[in-house]
Amino acid sequence: MKKLFTLLLTLISLNVFSQKIDTVLNNGVYKSFLNYELKQPVYVVYKLYKGGGSCSRAGFAFKNDTQIKLAGTQDYAKSGYDKGHLANAEDFAFDCIKDEATFRYYNCLPQTANMNRGVWKQYEGKIRDISQTDSLLVICGGRFKDIKKMGDNCAVPDHCFKVVKSLSTGKILFVVYFTNEVKDSKSEEITLDELLKKIGYQIPLTY
Repeated sequence: MKKLFTLLLTLISLNVFSQKIDTVLNNGVYKSFLNYELKQPVYVVYKLYKGGGSCSRAGFAFKNDTQIKLAGTQDYAKSGYDKGHLANAEDFAFDCIKDEATFRYYNCLPQTANMNRGVWKQYEGKIRDISQTDSLLVICGGRFKDIKKMGDNCAVPDHCFKVVKSLSTGKILFVVYFTNEVKDSKSEEITLDELLKKIGYQIPLTY
């Protein structure tokens, strides 16, 4: 009984803790909402209009230009996870300075290769296409309820999501929920209410 009570307390604390935002970083390209215990961004928010461009990303590499302890190079090494951009690099390829600014550890989450290079990438392209004719608000993040770990106690999201809102009409264009599994990297379009119930925290619909 005591062990069960301890387990329940642990699960409750993880669930509450997963919703906590300790600080917000704004680097002028996107805002990153960080959780210190997870050592990860919970989600990132950015605006996009006419995304894409010809900037070469040769030589760009992820780094942490803050004093905040985040998942980093050693944590990802041999973890099996990609450094999955939240604010997509190619979205800002019209400006090499902005493009390079997406290579930060507060702008990525551990994603399986199946998801990052598959369904996640497909939606990145879809969002970029829509941005050619509409100004968008894009929110990308993770669900940390069934928490896995990599490296030095860094959290891995069990699911990731994208929310895309038209800034011209104020309407939510779509909400996508991705399964972050090696063999099961599915995606499904759901409602915003359904997403909020799944992730267990609120997200801003403004920049």
